Amino acid sequence: MNLFNVWAIVAVLAAAASLLNRRILRLPATAGVLALALAGSGALLAADHLAPSWGLRAALADFLTRVDFGHALLGCLLCFLLFAGSLHLRLEDLRRETATLVALATFSVALSTALVGALSFVVFRSLGLDAPLPLCLVFGALISPTDPIAVLALLKELGAPRDLDALIAGESLFNDGAGVVAFLALAGAAGLRVPGAVPGSGGPAGPAWLLLRQVGGGLLVGCAAGWAAGRVLKGADQTWAALLITVAGAMAVYALCGALGYSGPLAVVAAGLASGDALRRGPLGPRAAECREGVRAFWGATEDLLNAALFLLLGLTASLASPVPRGLAAAAAIVPLVLAARWLTVLLPVGLLRRGRAGGGWVPILTWGGLRGALSVAMALSLPPIPQKGLLLSCTFAVVLFSVLVQGPTMPRLLRRHGIGGGRALDQRNPGRATDVTRGAPKA
Repeated sequence: MNLFNVWAIVAVLAAAASLLNRRILRLPATAGVLALALAGSGALLAADHLAPSWGLRAALADFLTRVDFGHALLGCLLCFLLFAGSLHLRLEDLRRETATLVALATFSVALSTALVGALSFVVFRSLGLDAPLPLCLVFGALISPTDPIAVLALLKELGAPRDLDALIAGESLFNDGAGVVAFLALAGAAGLRVPGAVPGSGGPAGPAWLLLRQVGGGLLVGCAAGWAAGRVLKGADQTWAALLITVAGAMAVYALCGALGYSGPLAVVAAGLASGDALRRGPLGPRAAECREGVRAFWGATEDLLNAALFLLLGLTASLASPVPRGLAAAAAIVPLVLAARWLTVLLPVGLLRRGRAGGGWVPILTWGGLRGALSVAMALSLPPIPQKGLLLSCTFAVVLFSVLVQGPTMPRLLRRHGIGGGRALDQRNPGRATDVTRGAPKA
């Protein structure tokens, strides 16, 4: 089976799962596709148990090997998903939350990495599982960033104020880049041969330099490319030209950063924000408006298709995960620990930087809305074949499945509990005025 046939099957299954979810389950898109993938692969594995001569499990494992989930996400899909997500964000919304966003994407990720790493080390030791502290810190780095793929897909279906929406989406877009860099730095310090890591970079200087180089280089390349693309897009009034610029720009930035050893995710986010801002500030007139609408429609459809494919593959990959002895107990203990670390690392920056401006429910909303997803799984799968890989994969899958299947579907209820939802919310800067948050315009 060639690569085209493999991805044709993925596309058909993803489309079928999306339609079934929309017609029957009616869950958030990511949760519905993931649940159907788990159910379908579970049925297939049950049939394999009843009729082992059919070789269904081996066929599924061979299919997933050809897809190579981790490489497909980190090497290709992440580029388009991050660009699509950042293209729709407004720079003016992010500027109002600059301090909080920076704190969540740096301080919170670092603190969560340390907390989760230390707590998981204690849990593993108490269960008699051998996992050294450096490896636990690597696990803390891969599980700490919220996944923009899961978060952005959820936010498209929720009615939240623009400032809250911008904070959640902006955090997920930026802290995933910081999380990938921290993961590579700590993996290199632990001597793990992970693609992009620098083995043997022990001591604080090695990881710190890698962090600075990847973040600074990625943001520099992304901002430069975004500025250049923006200059061209401001005058664009033809859809095909704008689409070529955005697609080529996203791919070129991601590939260039990969070659230079910079952070591709951060570069693509910066380029997407600049490109989206340039499109919104472009010329007036029917042709320009048609061009902007065409670009939005294309990237929106691309995002939906890739999300469905990604969470389908995530569900199929999770179904084949073989738990290690005492691994399920460790995974069950890790889930609340990750949530507790998330709560603490949100409480500190939001409580200090947004004092008097954030509603009382922002900390629980940001905590519960900090979904983990395919990015954490891809990083865990990229680990070399060390004895603890099965344990870390079990814990990663547990956190991700709980996040997508429990936290995601219950987010609307949490928003309604705090007076937010249904596409309308009170403007916190003017409590007497209702705002249509799907358009950001005052309602009479």
